[in-house]
Amino acid sequence: MGQKLSEKVVIITGASSGIGAATARALAQEGCKLTLAARSTDRLEALADELGRANTLVAPTDITSGAQVTAMVEQTVVRFGRVDVLFANAGIYIPGQVAEGDPDAWAHLMDVNIDGVLRSVHAVLPHMMAQKSGDILVTSSISGFVDIVWEPVYSASKHAIQGFVHTLRRQVAPHGIRVGAVAPGMVANELWGFTEPARIAEMVAKHASITSEDVAEAVVFMLSRPPHVTIRDLVMLPQNQDI
Repeated sequence: MGQKLSEKVVIITGASSGIGAATARALAQEGCKLTLAARSTDRLEALADELGRANTLVAPTDITSGAQVTAMVEQTVVRFGRVDVLFANAGIYIPGQVAEGDPDAWAHLMDVNIDGVLRSVHAVLPHMMAQKSGDILVTSSISGFVDIVWEPVYSASKHAIQGFVHTLRRQVAPHGIRVGAVAPGMVANELWGFTEPARIAEMVAKHASITSEDVAEAVVFMLSRPPHVTIRDLVMLPQNQDI
């Protein structure tokens, strides 16, 4: 038997699209109270309208800004009284050859994919430690487990995330806080350039991709395990993806 998620207070970064938006919808169905965080205010507002305003807080946030991340958490505590879950999901993707790449773009990727996660975790930990409970989930990638040749910088960022998740988990376990990573392979969503429903359906039909909704279901599963169970890593791939 899992634990019920109803009334849990969840912060989702990168909530304006893709896995973040799909997870917000899935957790709203479970009765969670949600803080939706991303840079795109218009998209967040539209999602909040869809989910209902009673249990939804819109928190426009650039996770590369420490002040904005702190404000995101403080607004959540003011509105809902606590933080039960951080889903550190925001991220960007840059593939390509190193010789042809842009180091400034890589630095920004690292700031979002690594430092943004660190900032978000640091901001919620005092609240979770005080209440002696909480869940921290991070969106990693199969690229955090396999060195993928066509995306070396992205792979480096996700390897760093895996190292952080595995060490953080052991530090905060005595405080009743669980830490885990969901690590998808190819996801047919906006991050990877898929926006047309027909194209997404085609990729899924070929077993060449999973969907944002598939990942959201995995997140709900991880969060709903009883408190004595930690799912350290959940790696999920399209059935035909061979890396």
